[in-house]
Amino acid sequence: MDRGQAHTLEAITAAMILVSSLVFALQVTAVTPLTGSTSSQHIENQQGAVAEGVLATAEENGTLVPTLLYWNESAGNWHGATSDGYVRGPPPTTFGGVLERAFLQQGIAFDLTLYYVDDDGDRQRVPVVDLGDPSDHASTARRLVTLSDDDRLREPDESPSATTLENASYVVDDQDADQALYSVVEVELVVWRM
Repeated sequence: MDRGQAHTLEAITAAMILVSSLVFALQVTAVTPLTGSTSSQHIENQQGAVAEGVLATAEENGTLVPTLLYWNESAGNWHGATSDGYVRGPPPTTFGGVLERAFLQQGIAFDLTLYYVDDDGDRQRVPVVDLGDPSDHASTARRLVTLSDDDRLREPDESPSATTLENASYVVDDQDADQALYSVVEVELVVWRM
């Protein structure tokens, strides 16, 4: 009988230790609406995949480069944009329409940024679309794009202008005046849920 009582006392003590440990662990861990979960990670992955797909498709169907060339040479900025780029929505281009449908209409904000390396070897950033500061759960897609000397700037209606990059005052400088290659730029698309 003494042995049975000892086992019972042992079981009760172990149960109390286990319950105390659980209570302590729950009090130490704070779960808030911003706490990451597998579902929010899934949403971030999905948004990242959509951003990658949008950039890849735009490059494949030829709508990405015309948006990069949608440059108002006399204003020194994108057509109809502020000095910070487009701050109220995407550019009024075919690619801009895709961004509108894929992201803004789904409640997803985005920034579209152009990066290039200047003559001093420094990486420069030029906002094309700046819809705000991305959240901590933003997803990013990047694409390298080659621009040629004979690429033409675009008019407000997206038609090619008579001005080639070689003869333009474009935001990116010609990397090698002796070759047909104008520059290689990186296009970054950052997306996040509003």
